[in-house]
Amino acid sequence: MPEARLAQWRERIDLALAAALPSTDSGPGRLHAAMHHAALLGGKRMRPLLVYAAGDLFGADPTALDAPAVAIELVHAYSLVHDDLPAMDDDDLRRNQPTVHIAFDEATAILAGDALQTQAFSVLADAPVNDAVRVALMRTLARAAGSAGMCGGQALDLAATGNSAVIGIDALEHLHALKTGALIRAAVRMGALCANATEAELESLDAYADALGLAFQVRDDILDVESDSDTLGKTVGKDAAQDKATFPALLGLDASQGRLQELAARMNDALAPFGERAGLLAALGRQAVERSF
Repeated sequence: MPEARLAQWRERIDLALAAALPSTDSGPGRLHAAMHHAALLGGKRMRPLLVYAAGDLFGADPTALDAPAVAIELVHAYSLVHDDLPAMDDDDLRRNQPTVHIAFDEATAILAGDALQTQAFSVLADAPVNDAVRVALMRTLARAAGSAGMCGGQALDLAATGNSAVIGIDALEHLHALKTGALIRAAVRMGALCANATEAELESLDAYADALGLAFQVRDDILDVESDSDTLGKTVGKDAAQDKATFPALLGLDASQGRLQELAARMNDALAPFGERAGLLAALGRQAVERSF
């Protein structure tokens, strides 16, 4: 069953993350405690699961997938720490826990995010793969996390906040293709790179990941309207309060649900060439579309 396999991988990534982080018993202890708070207190683990599922599609050794799975989750954790800061989204709650700048302080949160990001590349530098694959992994993650990816998307999001009336659907999709989609696409690609996937195979997986990244964000926007803070583990209703451009704000809830189903169909089409071997990737796609948190 896909659920059992995904549960095993969640346990694997949690253990690997804990092993990759510096001990809180070593100095500077407060910084290390903040890194643990950011990375180890739950989360969906979508990105590392995508690394494992994409690698598994081609028969990759799980030990080769641990490093990219850890690295991409560390970058994701860093992005959340910085995203929650008062200078950005100013959130107090993440994963039903105080955000890092609330639990510690703003300076420690900034440093914890910086340290998580650099630790990600340290982990990749020691990945048990050949040199060419190691370089490809580092290049993929760096590009996805930088100004042409996640950071660029966050900059566009900040610029659009308070100006939702002037952003169109194409611009919104581009924003989220960078902010959310770039790391999701990198996760899938990194898993496949560890198994020496062909260019044609990578292109099909890119198409799946592009649809998945957008679907994840559409569902996130819908949940911000329909759900509650206890269920989501973060503050709801902030998108509307901050006049953020969202899919429900631009399209309405019904049309946003329709868009979600279109993206689900695109994911299935992209995975069709792989047949039943892509069952785990398909299951993760369904989770993104149907999730309640």
